[in-house]
Amino acid sequence: MDDGSILALAVMVALIALSGFFSAVETAFSSLNEIRLKSRAEDGDAAAARVLAMAQQHDKLFSTILVGDTIANLAAASLGVLLLIRPLGALRGTIVSAVVLAVVILLFGEIGPRSMAREIPEKVATASVPAMRFFIPLLTPLTGLFGLWNKLVTHCFHSKAEPDSITEGELITMVSEAESEGELTDREGELIRSAIEFDDVEVGEILTPRVDVVAVKDTVSFDELAEVFAETGYSRLPVYHGTIDDIVGVVHEKDFSKARMRGLTSLHALVTPALFTTGATKISSMLRTFREEHHHMAVVVDEYGGTEGIITLEDILEELVGEIWDEHDEAVEDFRPQKDGSWLVAGTASVDDLYEKLDIPPQETDSNTVNGLLQDLTGHLPKVGDGFQLGHYTGVVTHAARRRVTEVRLTPRPVPPEPEQAPSGRRFSHTAE
Repeated sequence: MDDGSILALAVMVALIALSGFFSAVETAFSSLNEIRLKSRAEDGDAAAARVLAMAQQHDKLFSTILVGDTIANLAAASLGVLLLIRPLGALRGTIVSAVVLAVVILLFGEIGPRSMAREIPEKVATASVPAMRFFIPLLTPLTGLFGLWNKLVTHCFHSKAEPDSITEGELITMVSEAESEGELTDREGELIRSAIEFDDVEVGEILTPRVDVVAVKDTVSFDELAEVFAETGYSRLPVYHGTIDDIVGVVHEKDFSKARMRGLTSLHALVTPALFTTGATKISSMLRTFREEHHHMAVVVDEYGGTEGIITLEDILEELVGEIWDEHDEAVEDFRPQKDGSWLVAGTASVDDLYEKLDIPPQETDSNTVNGLLQDLTGHLPKVGDGFQLGHYTGVVTHAARRRVTEVRLTPRPVPPEPEQAPSGRRFSHTAE
């Protein structure tokens, strides 16, 4: 092998290495977590800031990588042919060169560098920034020509579709991926998902229903009112005139205690105006109203103007951060697993939580609670002992009170065994003679 062949071989190796470099850089910048880079850059990480600035030149960066990689591969293939034509002949040299270089470029110019860059994208991207700052202006004449061609093609096949944007589902998927990678804890992920879904929840989904509302009549005595405050532990109570459908205001336990200490006996002076809303109001809007109006409770009215229930500031905050227990709350679990594999489910449990917790397909219902779902499924007011089917569960009502279900038991149905496969091959029947 003469000096010219040695030089050509060295150049070919360098070109394959250059091809590997461009492949690694492309994969590294495609795999970067830009959100994490922005956070690091804002914290003063200069290397992250340089990588982020390079990544934001998306079109220039990837055009340069494409042109550089193509030139390196074509040049390496051409040199390979030139090296093998002389000893092997034109046809055989071309064939051998194509086969050998195809394997070498795939291994050392594509697969290997890309696999490495996918594992450590930030390190590869950081190390490649100085070199890419050299190649981008160097190849600008060629990338500029290809850019003009790209504009022409884009103009001819321009789509009027709306630009891509991140959907709510994609955001939730990103949170799940961050949890699986250990970047977020389960609690942090749950909080972010609650915040994303916060604006979709309506007041009617989380209100305290009318039958559970503790309210007092406007003619109640101070002794009776004191007893109600003591028994419930609530800090404020709705006050109604005649029936609970005519709520006239709210009495605060703090105001009541001060008035009682002063010897006052009139409840009307203590009643503050009530805030009213509808079940279709978004809880995000309700939260703003609470903040602006300086209220902690609102009365939810139905389509006929009657009382559907009440919603409190605590109810809304619990939808965001999870259940908030205080010293007066009685801890009640909506879903209790049993030793036999069944579940005891509260009638007040959310149907959305039911679907998610027990992996049950969503049912056709407008109800927000298990009690309402059962009424839709059975077509009547369920009573103790009533059975039903729900997804892959067999259910039975175990407790009911005041014309509503308070607890059901859901037992998973046994999965039928799969039929055995007949042995493959032709069957022969023998008849005794």
